Amino acid sequence: MRRHASRFRPAARLAALIALCTLGIAAWRLDLSAPLARADTVVSIDSALIRWSPGVVTEGTVFRIFVEPAGTAVTAATGSFAGEALHFHAEEGGAFSALAAAPLDSLGPRPLRVAITYDNGAREDRDLTISVNRGDYRLEELSVAPQFGRPQPAEIRERIAAEAARAREVSARSHDTPRLWELPFVPPRDSRITSTFGSGRIFNGQVQSRHTGTDFAGGVGAPVHAPARGVVALVDDFYLGGGVIYIDHGAGLVTAYLHLSAKEVAPGDTVTPGQVIGRVGATGRVTGPHLHWIVRYGGHSVDAMSLLNLPES
Repeated sequence: MRRHASRFRPAARLAALIALCTLGIAAWRLDLSAPLARADTVVSIDSALIRWSPGVVTEGTVFRIFVEPAGTAVTAATGSFAGEALHFHAEEGGAFSALAAAPLDSLGPRPLRVAITYDNGAREDRDLTISVNRGDYRLEELSVAPQFGRPQPAEIRERIAAEAARAREVSARSHDTPRLWELPFVPPRDSRITSTFGSGRIFNGQVQSRHTGTDFAGGVGAPVHAPARGVVALVDDFYLGGGVIYIDHGAGLVTAYLHLSAKEVAPGDTVTPGQVIGRVGATGRVTGPHLHWIVRYGGHSVDAMSLLNLPES
């Protein structure tokens, strides 16, 4: 044992300790100089705050999601909710916001996924849940011309399906359009609402659909206004909708105007808030002249009033 211990005299042990410390300092310096994007590098961040407004989310509405820095600056954010992409937009003060939609008949906790990029190169994936509450929607009974209330022949059903597919394509493409709108939105008509969003529609005694638009009163020829900046994506005459205009506002948001007697814009036109785009009519499946206004985020139709009442913060 003495012979074994004599190999590690105090001076030798001190030299070995100094060598180990030097090696450790070199390794520490090497880690600090490594690129922040390395997968094995841990970057310290102050995680951003994620919140939504209104704080109580109701089915069939749009709302806003905010990503707010909490020390470490945020440079970008992406995400998804209810099967639709979120398009975050830089706000004053370093925050980011996105529009989101809670679809009809989708109640309870719903997953929200947000990916945040910080200015030091770090990336953070956050998984949260948003509780979606039941909306106060009602049934209403209508009488329409018999050809609209009974089952349609095959050629009419095919036409209706083809027109619906064209409308859905406008909404799908809107996810690829940069955001064009700014708050606040303005109503398309300065008149009373005759039928609200979300109610069940009973045509001639048979429940056939839910009302996924908002109806505004107006006589034939009364003006219809654009609610925000956007690009006209579709102008046509549909079997059910009559004279229609679809506007792509970008970042997933589309508005549509049905039963028009006149269309005063063409596909590709850029419209501004308050611009007259068409005239109230009684074309398509209607009980009388009015404007049927549709608001969609991606594939989800939502209450137009929730768009008009979006909070600014």
